[in-house]
Amino acid sequence: MSQVRALTEQPTAVRRTLLIPEQLADWVPSACAVVAEHLRHHGIAPIGFPYARCHSLPDGLVEAEAGFPVAAPIADSGVVVPSTLPGGPVLVFWHTDPDEKPAQTYQAIEEWLQAEGAVATGDSWEVYHDLPSCDQVGTRIEIIQPISFCRT
Repeated sequence: MSQVRALTEQPTAVRRTLLIPEQLADWVPSACAVVAEHLRHHGIAPIGFPYARCHSLPDGLVEAEAGFPVAAPIADSGVVVPSTLPGGPVLVFWHTDPDEKPAQTYQAIEEWLQAEGAVATGDSWEVYHDLPSCDQVGTRIEIIQPISFCRT
């Protein structure tokens, strides 16, 4: 199921790292756990579900961040740092089939963009609606892609 939404910029609390794509599935749940504990320790309540966002680098690595949306920017602790999710128009696709690979959902996003005359305007992110444990991210994943519509 796809949906176009308009989002406002959202402050977040995250961990960041550089890694190879195959390490993401292990790193994201543990990073979210560290951020959750940091927020709890500082009396800050997340205002949404955990998420992860990646930026592919030319050398095959990805720059990844994972954490939670928060009501206001946090202080940089060195381990948990402030970030933001962008505002503006986004395309939202749900990935809910545990037997289907997320890559198939990303392919569906690409096909939607082409069919609707839209373009991706930044890195997508995944919102994990099943709270992650230290060994998995769950199966109800909302994939959010910033977009703009092409003018012809």
